[in-house]
Amino acid sequence: MSRPIATAEVRLARGNVVAVQLPPGEAWREIAAKAWSAEAALLPVDDRLPGPAARALLTRAEPTVLVTPEGWRRVPEGRPAGASVALIVATSGSSGRPRLVELARSAVEAAVAASLRGLGAGAGDGWVSCLPPAHVGGLLVVLRGLLGGVPLAFRSPGRLEPAGEFPFISVVPTQLVRALDAGVDLRGYRAMLVGGGGMDEGLRRRAAAAGAMPVATYGMTQSCGGVVYDGVPLPGVSLRLSDAGEIQLAGPTLLRGYRDGTGAGLTADGWLPTGDAGWIDAGGRLRLRGRLDELIVTGGEKVWPAEVEAVLRSHPSVAECAVIGRDDPTWGRRVVAVVVPRDPAAPPTLETLRDHVGSVIGRHQAPRELEVVESLPRTALGKVRRGALHGRGGGAAHG
Repeated sequence: MSRPIATAEVRLARGNVVAVQLPPGEAWREIAAKAWSAEAALLPVDDRLPGPAARALLTRAEPTVLVTPEGWRRVPEGRPAGASVALIVATSGSSGRPRLVELARSAVEAAVAASLRGLGAGAGDGWVSCLPPAHVGGLLVVLRGLLGGVPLAFRSPGRLEPAGEFPFISVVPTQLVRALDAGVDLRGYRAMLVGGGGMDEGLRRRAAAAGAMPVATYGMTQSCGGVVYDGVPLPGVSLRLSDAGEIQLAGPTLLRGYRDGTGAGLTADGWLPTGDAGWIDAGGRLRLRGRLDELIVTGGEKVWPAEVEAVLRSHPSVAECAVIGRDDPTWGRRVVAVVVPRDPAAPPTLETLRDHVGSVIGRHQAPRELEVVESLPRTALGKVRRGALHGRGGGAAHG
């Protein structure tokens, strides 16, 4: 690579791919503005990635410019992006190797406009940026500031603060839980967008009781972030369920394709298959069941991990949990609860949790195995890395 060059010396051009490996902060606003005005593509790289993982991502991404704390560098061996590409964003990688999603300028503009319109947010309404901009949810906050002309306040993702003069914020469920546990006053936020892992009804009720205004968002990197708010599609967005119950999305925010040259993977009539299962409730709102590939069929019964997890989290002895399926010679697959106890010295028993789940959603959905752990493996956005749980099982209780 060439020597570092000062920001003022950088002249970006259409098609440049600008990889940014910086911690969250004001610099992101300036870089995003420079890339957008030049019609270059912005490629965020999580600054917390270990060296080998970051290098592997950059090798696949082939940027033409790299921005690090040491400065800007040209990358002569980089590969330009298509003229319409504004963002190249890695998926969360919670179930496999991250894919590099290409999003067009028109998709980003549509996503920002639909979000602000859906929330009734005006140009003077500030946003708090406390998510990593390497992920689409955090990056969209920066882009709302750039394209919507809204003020931004960059804050540490570690601990939420009261709203102050900034009435909107995007968070993940883990941040919301920790803020509620710490007694942070969240009443000043007109809306707290909660994405990155889903928000169950128990968390919603707890947040509402504390005076917060949570808005559960649904979407993915391929849809340019959350495009369904509290079960209702944003303006311009459509959703449908396939015969198998898969959620499919359509509208102007969808991806252009992938950096590796593969297409967007849309259906023949232009809808994005999400891989998620859902249903529409009596009020016409989308409800999530979970990933289709995470469905557990045990003894002929269908068990959705998210539904069991919601019940487990309501038990007073459970701090965190994840539910997975493992092969079983009798049941085909058995339901396994991986639990972080509130009191490590007094973890819940398998039978206690089976009784609890059985009393709420039926005994056939109750876990047949319990694994007590100190913590759950998570992605940077707080999603449980279920693949890391499947190979475990030592010291588990069976029933």
